[in-house]
Amino acid sequence: MAQTAVEVGAPIGRAGRLTVYDLFRASVRANPANLAVEAGDRRMSLSQLDHRVRCLATGLHRRGIGRGDRIALLSENRAEFIECMLAAAALGAIVACQNWRLSAAELEHCVTLVTPKLAIVSPRFAAAFAAIRTDVAGVLEFGAGYEALIAAGDEALPDGSIDPEDGLLIIYTSGTTGMPKGALISHRAEIARMTVLRMDLRVTEEDAFVAWAPMFHMGSADQVLGAVMSGAPVIVVDGFNCRVIVDALRDYKLGWLLLMPGTIEPVLEMVRTEGVIPRGIKAAGAMPDLVPKSLIAAFSGALRAPYLNSFGSTETGLPPASRRLFPPGELPASLSKQQSSLCEVRLLDLDGNEVADGETGEIAIRGPTVFSGYWNAAATNARDFGDGGFRMGDLFRRNPDGTYDFVDRAKYMIKSGGENIYPAEIERVLLADKRVTDAVIVRKKDPKWGEVPVAFVSTTGELTVQDIDAICRMSLAGYKRPKEVHFIPFDRFPRSTTGKIQRHEVEKWL
Repeated sequence: MAQTAVEVGAPIGRAGRLTVYDLFRASVRANPANLAVEAGDRRMSLSQLDHRVRCLATGLHRRGIGRGDRIALLSENRAEFIECMLAAAALGAIVACQNWRLSAAELEHCVTLVTPKLAIVSPRFAAAFAAIRTDVAGVLEFGAGYEALIAAGDEALPDGSIDPEDGLLIIYTSGTTGMPKGALISHRAEIARMTVLRMDLRVTEEDAFVAWAPMFHMGSADQVLGAVMSGAPVIVVDGFNCRVIVDALRDYKLGWLLLMPGTIEPVLEMVRTEGVIPRGIKAAGAMPDLVPKSLIAAFSGALRAPYLNSFGSTETGLPPASRRLFPPGELPASLSKQQSSLCEVRLLDLDGNEVADGETGEIAIRGPTVFSGYWNAAATNARDFGDGGFRMGDLFRRNPDGTYDFVDRAKYMIKSGGENIYPAEIERVLLADKRVTDAVIVRKKDPKWGEVPVAFVSTTGELTVQDIDAICRMSLAGYKRPKEVHFIPFDRFPRSTTGKIQRHEVEKWL
C-alpha cells in the first residue's frame, strides 16, 4: 500500500512535543501528594509546588516576561530556585543561572552577555548584584516582594506555543579567552538528560536527589529538573553540608549521590563513625580520574553503592561516557569509560577525520542531550559544531572493547573540586599588571580538590607572593586563584618556535 502524505501542523504536529513543565505537570497529576521539595524545615508536595509555580508564572507574565526572555537568577540553593526554573519552563522563558562565586567583573560580564529582562536575586546576594553595572530594567528579590507576586498570581497560565527546542537554562562555562561563556540548554536536552539518568543509572521516581552542589551548575540543575519531571523528591541543601547529606542518604532512597573531590572524605568519615547504613543509592561519586583508587573502593564500599565512572560536561550532560559503574568496594583496575546512551561518539583528528582505535582524537558527540550552542558566540559555535557534532575539546583513545580512555584536554583546563578553570582567565589578570613580564598557569594534583592552579611568573623584581594573591583576589573567584606561586626568570620559560610558553613542559616541573 502506498504511503499517504500527511501535512504536519497543528494539532498533529504538537502531539509529539513535550516540555519540561509538561512532564512536571504530568507527575503532579499522577501523584499530587508526593513530596516534591524538602529545604530545611520546609516541605512541599508536588501539587503545592505546582500551585506556586503557576502563580509565579502568571505574575512574571504580567511583568512582561514571555517566550525567549531571559531572567538572570542569582541565588544560593533554595526552593525558590526550583520554582523559578519551572515557571520559566511554563512561560518559555530562559533562566540565566548566575555563579555567585565569580568576581564582580565576571558577574557583570555574565549578566550583560544575556541581556536579561528581569533579575531575580536572593537577599544574600542582593548587594553583590546592585554593585555591578547592568541595564536590567527590573529586579525581584526573594522575600516579601516575591511572595506578593505569587499571592497576586493565579493558576491560569497564558496561552503560548513552547517548542522543546526553546531554551530553558543558560549555564556558564569557563572561557578559553578569559571570560565565561553561556551554554544554552533546551527543554529537549533536559528531557534527554533525565532519560539517560534513568536508562544508564536506573534512577526512578522513587529516588530522591540531594541538591547540595550549586544549582548554577549542571550537576545540580540537570538532576533537579530530572527529579521534578519524574515526580521524585529534591532535598535542597545550601552548599556542602555533611550532616544533611548523611542524614539524607540514611532517610531516603537516592538516585545519583553527586560528590566531587574534596567532599567525599568527610562524608565517608561520618558514615563510618556513625555506622550509617544507606537506604539505597543507585550511584555515588563522580570524576574518578581525580580521586585515588583506594578512596573510590573505600567510599563505594561504605555506602554500599556503585561508584560512577563519569565523563560529561555542561554542554552534554552525563554523556558522552558516564555509563560505567564500579561495583561497591572494588578497586578499579582501569578508569576506561563506557559510552552513554542516546549519543553517538566519534574521535576526530584536526581535519575532522575519524581516527582508528588506539589513536588519540578529539571527542565529538551527537545526541539529544547536547546543548543548543553558546549564547551570542557565533564564531565559537561555528568552530565547535563544524564537523557534524559538538567537539568537546577533550582527547580520548578508543579501545578494542569499545571503551574510551581519557588522554588529555585539547583545550587545557583545570578541574578543581568540580569547578572548571581555564588558565587563560588567570593569566589575563596577571599579565594586566605592568610588573609581570610573563606568566603561565598549570595544574597540580591535589589530594583534596583533584587539581589546583599553580602560577609561574616572571616579574620586574617588585612582586611578592602576597602581591600576586592580591592581584588575583581583585578579579577572580577564590577557587580560581593560584594555590602556589613560583617566580622564575623570563628566559627560563620553555617556548615553542613561535615563542609560546609550552605549558606541558612547565607542568613537568611540578
